[in-house]
Amino acid sequence: MTTMMNPKEEVHWRTTATPGPECSSLKTNLTVDTVIVGGGLTGCRTALGLAESGMSVALLDAQCIGWGASGRSGGQCNPIWRETPEQLIKRFGEAQAERLIKTTITSADDLFADIAKYNIDCDAVQAGWVQAAHNRSARRSLEKLAEGWSAAGAKIERLEGDAVKKATGSPAYDFALRYKVGGNVQPLSLTHGYAINAQTKGAQLFSDSPVTSIERLGSKWRVTSPSGSVTAEKVVLTTNAYSTNLWPGLKQTFLPMVSIAIATEPLPKELQAVILPGKVTISDSRLAIYFSRYDRDGRLIFGCVGSTDTVGTLGGHQRLREGLRTVFPQLKNIAIERTWSGRIAVTPEMMPHLHQPEPGIIAGLGFSGRGIAMTSVMGRTITDKILGVPDDELAFPVSPIKKIPMHSLMNATLPLGAPLMSIRDKLSTIIDI
Repeated sequence: MTTMMNPKEEVHWRTTATPGPECSSLKTNLTVDTVIVGGGLTGCRTALGLAESGMSVALLDAQCIGWGASGRSGGQCNPIWRETPEQLIKRFGEAQAERLIKTTITSADDLFADIAKYNIDCDAVQAGWVQAAHNRSARRSLEKLAEGWSAAGAKIERLEGDAVKKATGSPAYDFALRYKVGGNVQPLSLTHGYAINAQTKGAQLFSDSPVTSIERLGSKWRVTSPSGSVTAEKVVLTTNAYSTNLWPGLKQTFLPMVSIAIATEPLPKELQAVILPGKVTISDSRLAIYFSRYDRDGRLIFGCVGSTDTVGTLGGHQRLREGLRTVFPQLKNIAIERTWSGRIAVTPEMMPHLHQPEPGIIAGLGFSGRGIAMTSVMGRTITDKILGVPDDELAFPVSPIKKIPMHSLMNATLPLGAPLMSIRDKLSTIIDI
């Protein structure tokens, strides 16, 4: 194995994905019950749910289905929030938090059940997720997380010392939690699967159709694209971290952080037996988080926080290689085949937002690193809301659009976040308090 210093910058999932749906750009004027803007996991799962219920649906994407975060993520199903159930109760109130807690505990199983129900070929592996502590402070936080979620009914196993090394193949950690229901998927194939199922049930999907405006038209709304328009009673915005200023204030409710990743050459079977055995998934507690999993061909996917959509900006390549050597020193000379990046919509609460800024306008976004499990939940939740389920019975609370203070300044300085977080992570590991 030899290190490849200049791997190809290409989204790895596009090279292994199942075929996407046949789509063309919107070149006519349509009238449907609901129009969805954004063809990622949330949008496609919402289109599937609505079409399955008998509603007419049109979905528009500015690029192709799954072009954004849904085709760029690590594909990890991480089914627990960063806050304990007790903290969620304080944040949302007991009734709403109880619904969210129950939905969270079943979110992974619900996702893999979805995959089976719709016969989606997305290399799904439900072998567990290991969340590792990089220092003693992080260990204390994870212990509290395990205590709270275990009491609520989540299946969590504590790992210490040699048990962590045996479960992950990494000597970098001495304590971790293993969520038995976690796993990973080929995220672009999952998106394609939802989209094709939605088409089969009657949804109309359009690619290369950027939405330029949304305007009220009597009791309905008209969504306009360069060569056509869609008029509908409901408009669903599922553009997540790639949101523009299409709806006032929506883009300012989150920070578009960047995740960068590498795909190694396929590892020999003897290394696969030791590193992430059984294809378990791992991520750790760093601010500039390290995460890893295998693809279907035995390539190790390894990622961390980046600065911009260009992977190498402000030392991105170096952070990836350094992280890989830290977590898996056995792979210090492994060849790297590809690098890529994708945006993550991070909200101040590190929780998704469900908005209804006007009657007939619904937005769901801000998955903050939990997108594989929670986009499916959001898609079903938006479907429920459109079908008339009361707000106080939905998994996510409906909240007003609230801009992050000094958003423009924070957004401008965001590229500095990754290197600064990395420095802080190194200091916290050295001090280890």
